[in-house]
Amino acid sequence: MTAPQDRDQQGQTAPGQACMVFPADLIFVAHGVNAGEALSLPDDICPGDIYELEHGAQPLRLVVAGGAVAEGSAFGAPGATVEIVARYTLMGDDGNRVELLALRVAQELFALPLSPMGQGLGYQLLKVEEAPEETALSDLLCVSFARGTMITMADGAQRPIETLARGDRVLTRDHGPQPVLWVGHATLRGVGAFAPVVISAGAMGNAGDLIVSQQHRMFLYQRQRVAGIATSELLVQARHLVDGEAVFIREGGFVDYFSLVFDRHEIVYAEGIPAESLMVSEAVINRLPPELSGEVKARFPGLSQVQHFGTEAGRQVLDALPPLNRRGGGR
Repeated sequence: MTAPQDRDQQGQTAPGQACMVFPADLIFVAHGVNAGEALSLPDDICPGDIYELEHGAQPLRLVVAGGAVAEGSAFGAPGATVEIVARYTLMGDDGNRVELLALRVAQELFALPLSPMGQGLGYQLLKVEEAPEETALSDLLCVSFARGTMITMADGAQRPIETLARGDRVLTRDHGPQPVLWVGHATLRGVGAFAPVVISAGAMGNAGDLIVSQQHRMFLYQRQRVAGIATSELLVQARHLVDGEAVFIREGGFVDYFSLVFDRHEIVYAEGIPAESLMVSEAVINRLPPELSGEVKARFPGLSQVQHFGTEAGRQVLDALPPLNRRGGGR
């Protein structure tokens, strides 16, 4: 897999990237062909088996740099190779889909969930994939818009995101015109977790096709409060909106991804509908491609933004909403 383009103009080496992993034997088959066995390699597992995370399991901090264990890891000798050996897709009892990476570190197997796994829930194994070649672990999550996305500026004009620069004033939902602090850019092969979500023109009231990374959160406002949901304002990852028709994942080719950073975590207008800016916090930045995270850390030392007000909504929450509300934009 092709690495992102280098965007650190100061020539600084990107810092280690942190993630939380579980020893593979803490994720086991509760029901199925391999009942009682731990998560293993692709040749040894069976689609359809139901996995559970062992009660009381605690994740371990893994820090990687250049495909190897870095200083600050809770395990592994610095310099030990970190290899992605497989990607598994599971569906939880709660309706949320989880991508899980099998990692080999010093000949031991670990599991990295790309979204949270709950204890006491069953996760059915749906899909088994060999690891793509040359995948960098730190590249696996990005929160970005694709090249060509039209962003609403302070004066109402529409501009392609790739033309924005520091100081340009963008219209935000809550704080009016705000200057851009930084525009990040990475080029990734559009496969697996990197493949973009395409929200077809009109699917959510958007003027044109909106193409975003799978983890990018869209802003939905529910005019009528739904029982069991804390707020009328929802933040929903684009991957949870996929229906295979108006909203779908597009595999193949390369994608130029761009991220916007402001003083605060903002809701901006992309193709006329509300979506989040990149939130600068350790949890988010440590999962960006290293060329992006290194520059963000260098430019904004100590900056830790608070997430925009709203309920984080997964697939289960969306399924509970009336059909018209699922496609609602923001007021």
